[in-house]
Amino acid sequence: MLSSLFHMRRGSLPARLLLLILGIVLITEILVFAPDLARERADLLNDRLVAARVAAMTVMTAAPGAIDRSARDKLLDLSMVKKIQLQGPGLLSVVLDATDGRQPDARIDKRRESTLAGIGEALMLLAGTGDRLIEVVDDSVFLPGAELGVVIEERRLRKDVQHFAGNLFWLSLLIAVITGGLLYGALLLLLLRPMRRITGSIAAFRADPEHATPLDAEHVSLLADDEMAHAGRELSAMQHELRAALWRNARLAALGTAVAKVSHDLRGILTPALLSAERLQLHTDPAVRRSGERLVEAVDRATDLVRRALDFAREGPPPPALQRVALAPLVDEVARNLAIGGRAFDTVNRVDPSVRVAADPRDLFRVLANLLRNAAEAGARHAVVEASADQAGISVDIGDDGPGLPKATRAHLFRPFAVSTRRGGSGLGLAIARDLTRAHGGDIVLARTGPGGTVFRLTLPGPERAATASPAALADTRPPEGNRS
Repeated sequence: MLSSLFHMRRGSLPARLLLLILGIVLITEILVFAPDLARERADLLNDRLVAARVAAMTVMTAAPGAIDRSARDKLLDLSMVKKIQLQGPGLLSVVLDATDGRQPDARIDKRRESTLAGIGEALMLLAGTGDRLIEVVDDSVFLPGAELGVVIEERRLRKDVQHFAGNLFWLSLLIAVITGGLLYGALLLLLLRPMRRITGSIAAFRADPEHATPLDAEHVSLLADDEMAHAGRELSAMQHELRAALWRNARLAALGTAVAKVSHDLRGILTPALLSAERLQLHTDPAVRRSGERLVEAVDRATDLVRRALDFAREGPPPPALQRVALAPLVDEVARNLAIGGRAFDTVNRVDPSVRVAADPRDLFRVLANLLRNAAEAGARHAVVEASADQAGISVDIGDDGPGLPKATRAHLFRPFAVSTRRGGSGLGLAIARDLTRAHGGDIVLARTGPGGTVFRLTLPGPERAATASPAALADTRPPEGNRS
């Protein structure tokens, strides 16, 4: 902390904060200084009045002729006044006077002086330079009904007040420095040092986000639950998530390059497979012919996926070609072409045949295939697809009877590579499905999950949106069956 005090940059927040604290404490001391000064002036006047009362009583009790000029001067000097006058009903006036006939320049009646008036008189006395004679009047304590008046020299009273003011000033300055230092030390430990750690971590992370060490949230603040500790924890969590996102993006970029290279070669590999599948369509056996048709459809989709992957690597994701798609036949086609590795999996299509959506049929096929495949790979044996229309468009629910999703999986459900429903999975199925759906202007959300199964809700624009996409979109598009799409 001491090093921070001696190495503050001019104009920095610590320096300004220290000056602000000192200024506030000094202003507070000044506000206390004026009443203290007035109280000291009143005490000095009271001391002189008390001494004058004692001197007057001494004169009254002395033998006649015992108070000569020398005794008078001694009593006045001890009382620190120039004149004492005690008078009242039935009382012989007592006067001790060393003013040489000079009349008082001002009069103060202690019985009627207010607090504000006393503060004003004290400040004027402190700032003045004159040498006036001031008459001070008060009641006599020893003789009820009597009035005691004294004449004092302003110069001597000012000297005493200035001496008190000087001592009070240095004491106030010492208190201000100690209080300011303690307050600054507390703020330095509880606010400034945590703030410096946070800003330093932000600057270092901004300079090199991939290699900078995230903030250690446990050592940001001395207090575990204050605002700075909370800010440190939030910053640390954000840095860890951002670093993970940067690493994922780097992996995706490398993966994209690799996929582009593989896709280029895969197009050449799929061409002979497509020619062989077309020959199977000409076979006389109906079963072989149907197998050929499905093989042609699968090869067509693979070829289109390769083409899109190359386009994406060159230009970015292409916008979907929206058409009016009959949803129920598309769900049937996805169910027929779903390969689950020999496991039993049934898809129940409850979509009304009249339901149409505005979608790219190839993209929507991929979305439905990914969702159903994920359900099967998660352990479900049955899936139900339902659709309903509302003001937002078409809602499609894909529900299964699987074991449900673990709680830890739900927070990163649609993040690439973050989760997978099976061992060795890439975790890309749901991420691809959401990206494709959002490109259509819709979305995918997890509607519910639990031991009884999981339901994903897919929202898509209604068929009226396809009418604004292209003139050819007015005709219904049904999934191809038995021919190339």
